[in-house]
Amino acid sequence: MNFQHTEDRRMLADTLNRFVAEQYGFATRDTIARSAEGFSADMWRRFAELGVIGALFPEAQGGFGGAGFDVSVVFESLGRGLVVEPFLDTLIVGRALAHAGNEAQQAHIASLIDGSQIAAFAHDEPGSHYEASRVTTRAAKHGGGWVLNGAKGVVQHAEHADLLLVSARTASGKSGERGDAFDEAGISLFLVPRNAAGVGVRGYRKIDGGRAAEVALNDVQVGADALVGAEGSGFATLEHATGYGLLALAAEAVGAMEVARDNTLDYLRTRKQFGVPIGSFQALQHRMADLLLEIEQARSAVINAAAAIDAPRHERERALSAAKYTIGRIGARVAEESIQLHGGIGMTWELPLSHYAKRLVMIDHQLGDEDHHLARYIALGRPVSPQPEGARDGT
Repeated sequence: MNFQHTEDRRMLADTLNRFVAEQYGFATRDTIARSAEGFSADMWRRFAELGVIGALFPEAQGGFGGAGFDVSVVFESLGRGLVVEPFLDTLIVGRALAHAGNEAQQAHIASLIDGSQIAAFAHDEPGSHYEASRVTTRAAKHGGGWVLNGAKGVVQHAEHADLLLVSARTASGKSGERGDAFDEAGISLFLVPRNAAGVGVRGYRKIDGGRAAEVALNDVQVGADALVGAEGSGFATLEHATGYGLLALAAEAVGAMEVARDNTLDYLRTRKQFGVPIGSFQALQHRMADLLLEIEQARSAVINAAAAIDAPRHERERALSAAKYTIGRIGARVAEESIQLHGGIGMTWELPLSHYAKRLVMIDHQLGDEDHHLARYIALGRPVSPQPEGARDGT
């Protein structure tokens, strides 16, 4: 496997890294993250003008990238700057629309790419425990459209979103009746305007910066054209779209780890004890060496996931869960070690390191934590039913 990025990707990474370093310094980021909006509309427009959002989508959808390595390059740079703008939900919603949306729904992707619309992914529910198929929100046919009832939790940027991609249960698909909360069959996706009657949004600040919200759906009426894809077949689209989200989060974590590593190395070289830099102490050198090896292992897991993003389902999902598990485990260790090597100053709000540590911990809890993806990886590794001769295992 060739681990070298193409010239276009190197140029994209250089441009984005330079923009983040010069225009999105920690003081600027901290102000944006603690603002009432939780992101900067001006920065979002500037990211769009740079083509950063377009790099997340293929040419067929109006972008100019869209491959797994394009996504990883962008999010690694975003992780270095702790960028709080709505890149993740834009990626997930856009990929879902590209995968199953009709022509009118896919037309929204152009508005996402140019930054004129913001979309939020409203899928997680209270008590779901990261299970993607656990959907209790209900959608019932009403006249020529649908009525949605339920609740969604931790919806990023929901307060300022124009559109919500909402998952709801319509039927099990097995017997024609409504399925239980864990059936993969019977889940449908709906594109709902945030300002639709019956949509309630209660926003709050997140511990790692930015804002999220709890979304209540009380007799929300939408037309038939709000249904994304075929009725009851939304799980495959969910898995496809969140797969890109998992890759994005893993790459973002690698970027954040690199900054935490560099900051810690600088501190070890400058902080003196007994008249010498503490980085000269062999015990601390061994701890940093172990940490550097762990970060490289995390990078390898992201590379593997990026390479497998277009592979058959079984291979793709195992690579994504392996990457998310690795990122969760190593991210927590990088956060802990970096703070311990800094001493008490590592926990102060004024030091950027503490914010990188918080972000690494919170990345573990998005789209499934370390324990969830370890169990999923093991389950995906179990023997599958025999395939016809010549077919690939797990496809």
